[in-house]
Amino acid sequence: MLKAPFRGWGAKLALLLLLGSGVGQAQTLSLSQAIEQGTQAYPFLKSKQAEIRSAEKRIQSSRTEFLPSMIVQDQYTYATSNALNGSFFPNEGTSISTSGGIRPDNIYQGTTGSFLSAVIDWRVVNFGRVKANVKVAEADLHRSQIDYENELFQHQIRIVDAYLTLLVNQKLVDVQRANLQRAQTFKNVVDAGVRSGMRAGVDSSLATAEAVRARLQLLESEQREQVQRLRLSELIGQVQSGIRVDSMRFYTTLPQTNFQSDSISPKNPVLRFFQSQINLSSARTVALQRSMLPSISLVGAGWARGSGFTNADETFKMDFNRGLGYQAYNYLFGVVARWNLTNTLRVKQDYRAEQFQVERFRQLYNDQQLRITRQNREAETQLGLGLEQARQAPVQLRAARQAYNQAQARYQNGLADLPTLLQSFVTLNRAETDGYVATSNVWRFLLLKAAAEGDLSLFMNQIK
Repeated sequence: MLKAPFRGWGAKLALLLLLGSGVGQAQTLSLSQAIEQGTQAYPFLKSKQAEIRSAEKRIQSSRTEFLPSMIVQDQYTYATSNALNGSFFPNEGTSISTSGGIRPDNIYQGTTGSFLSAVIDWRVVNFGRVKANVKVAEADLHRSQIDYENELFQHQIRIVDAYLTLLVNQKLVDVQRANLQRAQTFKNVVDAGVRSGMRAGVDSSLATAEAVRARLQLLESEQREQVQRLRLSELIGQVQSGIRVDSMRFYTTLPQTNFQSDSISPKNPVLRFFQSQINLSSARTVALQRSMLPSISLVGAGWARGSGFTNADETFKMDFNRGLGYQAYNYLFGVVARWNLTNTLRVKQDYRAEQFQVERFRQLYNDQQLRITRQNREAETQLGLGLEQARQAPVQLRAARQAYNQAQARYQNGLADLPTLLQSFVTLNRAETDGYVATSNVWRFLLLKAAAEGDLSLFMNQIK
């Protein structure tokens, strides 16, 4: 979320440096053009779109669990056939099934063998486990979509804020450029008076110092303006440095402030994002709970086998070509119930852990709601004060101009000294700067209000 503009002249200058952004294209951008370019080209938003597409594929993947599992294999081997009576336990390792005659001596001559099998395992009853997994994938997709919408909204807010900051920096450059021209003109007049002997030499030194100070202020404002351009161009998606932004209505009118309600809508993108996290975690708890239940499968299998060893009697005979064909055929049909009882102990702890995650996201939601409510009230307060400041700025500027004109006339008639005139010179420059900053702050306070409400149209409708 945005932070409210700072108060005071020094703080305002810091604000312009810290919160501004810049662009770079050889054209003048309107605000809507900047938002459009930024939302289309910004890499982070593209990454969020890719995340949505990934979540869509995960839904399709989870739905394949409804289908039966079918494994088909066909193998040809060359092996010996030495065997013993008795059993063994593979202990989760690879077990190679060897069948053959039981003889007192091993025969190491091998022959060919073949084996073809097809196995179908269809878990027709899983007590909602597969359906719960699909719900998790759908909730993850919804969270990804809301995450993108929230990031899009926040990025639009950042673009508007950067646009306003660059705009006021452009205005301040114009102010300082006019101030430098005024100081240079005044210096020329004073220098002429000093050369003619009508003015003291110290007046020329003071006028020179003021002209140099005005030039330094111009250079500083140009530096800030360029920094803002670069920062805004980053938000738009391509770092460039040759753009100016359009003033539009920002300095010809002030926004209206009759809002209908000060309550926070649940449609706020930030709150919707945290709610989607709650929903996703809740869906995971259901899936974990269902995974502890048994499953019932319909199974079917068929297989065929061939061997180069004879199966007619107990004698050892070998036929290489015979093993490449199938000699024995079998099939199997049945119903299988599976229930991993010990696995439920682990899954039960995972289920409880996920319940705490639900509570975590619920409290994070409450935290965000509390914070946004505070930001909303704060923005309204600052907006009201900012409007009053903006209305007083023209009064300050008129008074400063009048004081400057009077001090200039008194100095030219020898009724005032140069330091008095220079003080009015500084006051006029500050009043010109404060006018633009105050007006810019009003619009930025309105942007803070729109950001807290989660509705950018509150701001955009004011500039149409």
